Amino acid sequence: MGLILKILIYLYLSAGVWSIQNQWLPCQFTDEHVFTNNEGHTETRLIHREAMLQFGQKGDAPVNQNAITFLITGSKLDLRRYVEGVEEEQLECELRRYSTEGIYVRWPVMGAQEYNRWFLCTLRHSRGLFTVAGFLRHPSDQPPPGEQDYRKWPPIPDREVLTTTVAMAIKTKTPSVKAGLMSQQKLHCQFDVDHKGANITVEWHWQHRGERNKLFSYTSRTGHTQGSGVELKALATGDATYTLPLSKMSSEGTYICSVSVNPLFGSVDINLHIEEPPRVSLNVGPTFSLLEGQEQKVVCEANSYYPLDVEIVWYEQDPAASGQRVGAPLPKVLDNILLSSHKHNQDRTYSLSAFFYLKASLRQSGKQFTCSVSHHSLKMPIKKSFILNVEEPGSWMFNIALGLIVIVLLVILFVMLRYLHSVRRPYCICSVY
Repeated sequence: MGLILKILIYLYLSAGVWSIQNQWLPCQFTDEHVFTNNEGHTETRLIHREAMLQFGQKGDAPVNQNAITFLITGSKLDLRRYVEGVEEEQLECELRRYSTEGIYVRWPVMGAQEYNRWFLCTLRHSRGLFTVAGFLRHPSDQPPPGEQDYRKWPPIPDREVLTTTVAMAIKTKTPSVKAGLMSQQKLHCQFDVDHKGANITVEWHWQHRGERNKLFSYTSRTGHTQGSGVELKALATGDATYTLPLSKMSSEGTYICSVSVNPLFGSVDINLHIEEPPRVSLNVGPTFSLLEGQEQKVVCEANSYYPLDVEIVWYEQDPAASGQRVGAPLPKVLDNILLSSHKHNQDRTYSLSAFFYLKASLRQSGKQFTCSVSHHSLKMPIKKSFILNVEEPGSWMFNIALGLIVIVLLVILFVMLRYLHSVRRPYCICSVY
């Protein structure tokens, strides 16, 4: 019977889009066992346990009787609202215990007991479209064990049903942001608390390679504000979105939006990556002419890109084949390509050139040579091409001789026209008295 129930649950959960009507979601509960080893050092062993996030009313039977059930009963906050419309296989759910580090505050909501045990539920989109962190409050008649409460957490049996409510939630729709230089970015952060009048502190920090700076802070009790980038009117509605000024290389890093309501402290991380596309150019024009046997250095430059990794490929093909999708021969990749060393520009971007020495032959006349540049910032490679025209040396001598003859004839014609003009000029006949 238990196996049939599991199969039915799996089929239901695989049925499609997860909406506010769904009543459960499989989760991984990462439990912690903190102990002192033989050398007197504190160690933490993580224990991954099967759990179910179930929405309903107090006293509801667990959907999966073989898992730990976190039964979320009704409150002002509904975690399902933050992920509505997302396909189930794209949701990642994780549960952990939350330590208040000895801070005791009676949670001011109707019907709340004196003490609480806290859990943190994190919902992530598998493709990085959002992150939601929700604090689950489980009423308890036992006072917290003290500052190091994580050392004395009560055990949770495998089939335990923990009745909880969502006390606070924080979400970002931009857990990962790619920004170009000198662009303005909005880093999304929103929050909500299950009661009015809470003393809320909102802060934004930036950190990168061991450095950490505070960008903004606001405390609702005093109204004190430090820094800028967040609209104060929007904070009243739970919108703590931070507007990043024109981005620079130094803007890259992790931006942390944190919201604290004693004894809870929640945060979401937003990773900002600077990506600047390369500017690609060739040292020859769209059509390039050479004499047979003549040699020319052909250079493709990729300038001012970031980050470092870039790929430059030269290949040769017939111009008629470049526009065909079916049946066209594959372009020939050139293997005699040389790369310059990376150039580090003043704005911390990079430049690189790929070049080869082209020795013209008649069989290459009319061929198209293409430089293809790929980079993280590009959805499609940037391509620059030229068509090679190769002529025999004799034809060039003939063209030069013909050109000289034409110039000489033009000069003779010009002189003759001036002479004829002067001959036809009328004479003045004057009478002398």
